[in-house]
Amino acid sequence: MAVLVVGTPVAYATLGGDPSSAARSAAAGATRGKDYIETRLFFGTERPDGGPDVTDGQFMAFIDEEVTPRFPNGLTVQDGRGQWRDSNGVIERERSYELTLLYPSSEARVRDSQIERIRDAYEKAYAQDSVARLEERMTADF
Repeated sequence: MAVLVVGTPVAYATLGGDPSSAARSAAAGATRGKDYIETRLFFGTERPDGGPDVTDGQFMAFIDEEVTPRFPNGLTVQDGRGQWRDSNGVIERERSYELTLLYPSSEARVRDSQIERIRDAYEKAYAQDSVARLEERMTADF
């Protein structure tokens, strides 16, 4: 998986002040925070085998049992609506969940296997074809 990181250009303007102070502020802001990885997982709720959709209660129980023990420092879950093209070319739409995990980049190797176990557990528990995974390196400050 390749990750593309694009920086946003920043422009500073001053009104009658020292222009070099804006440059110093920009440089100071650029060093704030530590290196982190944000991993987002996308969980579908419809079962390809025709079983009942995954309920909110089932999903939150999954979070409690599979995710929280591996990421006790925090996580974010958001409701979503997703669509994708299945292997027959049909556009499928379903209710979904987006899980965001943020962890120090120094933990990437350990976290990778934990995240893969989470994906595998959901696929097996709810007969899913896949759980999508996106990652981005960033800096974060708490």
